[in-house]
Amino acid sequence: MGLDRLARGWGDRASHVYVVVIGILMAQYTLTGFDASAHMTEETRNAAMSGSIGIIMAIGVSAVLGWFLILGLLFSMQDLDGTLSSSTGQPVTQIFLDTVGEKGAIVLMVIVIGAMYFCGTFSITSNSRMMYAFARDGGIPFHKFFAKVSPSWKSPIRTVWLACTLSFILGLPSLGSSVAFAAATSIATIGLYISYGIPIMLRVIYRDAFVRGPFHLGIFSYPVALGAVTWILFISIAFILPQVNPVDSQTLNYSIVAVGIVIIYSVGFWVLSARKWFTGPVKQIAAEELGIDVMDPATAEKFEKMAATDTATAV
Repeated sequence: MGLDRLARGWGDRASHVYVVVIGILMAQYTLTGFDASAHMTEETRNAAMSGSIGIIMAIGVSAVLGWFLILGLLFSMQDLDGTLSSSTGQPVTQIFLDTVGEKGAIVLMVIVIGAMYFCGTFSITSNSRMMYAFARDGGIPFHKFFAKVSPSWKSPIRTVWLACTLSFILGLPSLGSSVAFAAATSIATIGLYISYGIPIMLRVIYRDAFVRGPFHLGIFSYPVALGAVTWILFISIAFILPQVNPVDSQTLNYSIVAVGIVIIYSVGFWVLSARKWFTGPVKQIAAEELGIDVMDPATAEKFEKMAATDTATAV
């Protein structure tokens, strides 16, 4: 009886609602990429508008095209049990094999692999820009070394390699464990959405002091912000729950440990050091208002040094 209970899935052991909740992870992780548009505003003009429009477009396109892709796969599925127990180890590959044959499946998988490659490239691009911004503002170790833009490439090459190296190391455990992959996606999703949620929560708390930018939702701003904070709180709890049945030391979701370490480090770094000298990020929009070309590394670097000098003088 005990073994039979362990063999059953979460739908039998807990609730089908639980299955739906933990199943949201992959969809939420896929939509997470919209923040890349915000990171890339460092290399655009009129950042206050272009970043916001990019985010809206990223979410809309991903949602619509992703929905049609899922519908196409579901309606193309020939045999549910055969698809789940496929010898390829990949249900999507099995769907391709059942519908278009081996040669057609190879073509479709090449397209999928290509899409994943470009997705990874874009992730590295946005990640490196985010790391560069942190380095420029003194927020990471060795920030003086990483806060450099290549004059020839007009790109933060050093943080590109830093992003590649750290991503490679983080992804290594996923090669031999689906649990590790689920934990990595949970960490990424929870961490990013918490970073989204903090400024949104401050907007909710200090709604009277909040100054709108050129792009806003008008009367819908506050209710949307409130709904976003509520949803982020929900998924931050849901995605640390166990995803594999039965739960033991090998299948436990360890994402809470990683997220906890990051939170403790960040708060500790702020309390012990950063609060004494950090006054805020370099403002690209302010540079544009002064007529400075933020696309030129040399000019942008001069502005950053000028801003840092003004900050130090004010302190």
